Amino acid sequence: MPAEHGAEGGFVHHACLYGSDAEFLAMAVPFVREGLAAGEPVLAATTPANIELLRGALGERAHALDTAETAYFGRRPVERVSAFLRYHDRRARPGLRMRMIAEPVWCGKSARQVAEWKRMESGLNVLLAGLPLWMICPYDTRTAPRDVTGAACATHPARLDGQRLIPCATYADPGAYAAAMPPPRSPAPSGAARTGPTDRLRAVRGFARERAAAAGLSGERLALAVLAVTEAAGYLLAGEGARLALRAWPEPGAVAYELLRTQPAAAAEAVPAFAGFRPPGRAAGPEDGLWLARTLSEALDVRTQGPLTRLTLRVAGPGDAERW
Repeated sequence: MPAEHGAEGGFVHHACLYGSDAEFLAMAVPFVREGLAAGEPVLAATTPANIELLRGALGERAHALDTAETAYFGRRPVERVSAFLRYHDRRARPGLRMRMIAEPVWCGKSARQVAEWKRMESGLNVLLAGLPLWMICPYDTRTAPRDVTGAACATHPARLDGQRLIPCATYADPGAYAAAMPPPRSPAPSGAARTGPTDRLRAVRGFARERAAAAGLSGERLALAVLAVTEAAGYLLAGEGARLALRAWPEPGAVAYELLRTQPAAAAEAVPAFAGFRPPGRAAGPEDGLWLARTLSEALDVRTQGPLTRLTLRVAGPGDAERW
């Protein structure tokens, strides 16, 4: 694989669209072999079938390859980012970059979940910037939806076709890409319970608890739902002069909360597009709380327009056993 495909100093992010086992191996085998020959840590987080193909092609070198079934390597975008960073921290070696094959799982996801994963794929260009990491994200055109494969070049600066590197003409700035995507949320129904505006976390906590209990949550589920809302509110209230109005409503399998932050025009600040995706210790101050809110929520989206910031999060309802 030509040297110009990688970079020594920072994050390199490529897509690979493949439609056969042979096309997957034409990209993956040289990528892995060259990394292992250089003593670099190499991870293949892909499907079990692709892991078996890759191990077979590597032969006696297969034992040096780290592998993970991609379906369990971060079920949600915030968990996926954390998994990448944990692997980096565990396997980083001074003076060496590392390589990852990181294939997202697209089948079986709702439209909302697909939109969140697309935004994360774009956000990796920001969230992992500066790390000595070369990542290739394969997309199986036999199974991935057409809108997903079409978005691959908007979220990756270049793609690999075998060993040939092709710049992506449609690549978009991650912040602009995230802002242009419709918010992955349903509008609050007219009958949604509401409170505010307030600048007190105690009032937020009480409202969150009341609405979670009304939706049928109890015990640990109720406590974690309240914690998610409170941590999200704490992040928003850290802004100068910030006040929050809250709405909540039940959805199938979930309880939804909407936090509306207003600030004086002179103090209004936009929330960074990918705030709260890095785990504690990697971001300063209140982003740690937003990361916890993302981790405890089934989905969290935050957008700023002028003096108004709208944060929507969903926690698992009483009938959803998967999350807990």
